[in-house]
Amino acid sequence: MQVYLAYGLVVLIWSTTPLAIQWSNDSVSFITAVLMRMGLAAALALVIVAVLRRRLFAQPGVWKVYLAASFGIFPNMLVVYWSAQFIPSGLIAVIFALSPFVTGLLSWLILRENPFSPRRVLALMVALIGLCIIFWDQLHIDARSALGIGGILLSCGLFSLSSVSLKRLDQGTGPLEQTAGALLFAFPGLLLSWWLFDGQVPQSLSTKSLSGLVYLATLGSLLGFTLFYFVLQRLTPSAVSLITLMTPVLALLLGTLVANERVSPSLLGGAALVLLALLAYLDLGVDRWWRRRMAAPEVERV
Repeated sequence: MQVYLAYGLVVLIWSTTPLAIQWSNDSVSFITAVLMRMGLAAALALVIVAVLRRRLFAQPGVWKVYLAASFGIFPNMLVVYWSAQFIPSGLIAVIFALSPFVTGLLSWLILRENPFSPRRVLALMVALIGLCIIFWDQLHIDARSALGIGGILLSCGLFSLSSVSLKRLDQGTGPLEQTAGALLFAFPGLLLSWWLFDGQVPQSLSTKSLSGLVYLATLGSLLGFTLFYFVLQRLTPSAVSLITLMTPVLALLLGTLVANERVSPSLLGGAALVLLALLAYLDLGVDRWWRRRMAAPEVERV
């Protein structure tokens, strides 16, 4: 029960991050916003680890776990923020919907696990169609969009590689330690990137930027990553990658409730397709129950 609660919280938290990212960029550049977000999250994580008297490097070779986890932060986060300059958020969500396919392929190559079946492939295709319906008005592609599309495809690969590598390197490291270690390993790369491509120290922060950064650091990063690693330790990487299908739909629904945006037929229809696809992908035991039922002797079914 705990893992499903954590899974739901990750979906909910990461569904709210697009709005918080927009707020955090209100008065600073995107690269400065990423650096401040991850820097604050890293500081908080290390303080909590120290207060709880945990040790980050208690196990030999645990640095490999932290390095693999850091790929999901650096360079992944910078790639996403950079790509968002060239393509709309809807197209980003649709491309990210390819993550379960990429994760499944890497699981087969690295973990020697084949998560695909005809039913699951069909379910993922239906979910992709659902997201295309939702964001149809944002799917117009021009020459400039090629940069953004390439960047998000790279991000899909980094996200999937990080998840599958963590599963292979799992040493029983706690989720909090993984979060602190990943942030610690990712921060030098973020700092160097900021120094090379920006280097401007913000003179002031707007209230909107400050609130967005605090939310992203505490909930979006510290709590979100900790719950994500907790879920990843207990579920397959392919099941965890389905988060990328749910977050854009929930983000739109939250926007409708919070900002009083109009609910369009395409949103309802696409969301229904994504929900049906997820139910089809997740083996809830219906198939096994039906096979056992049909295989039972006739007298038992009467």
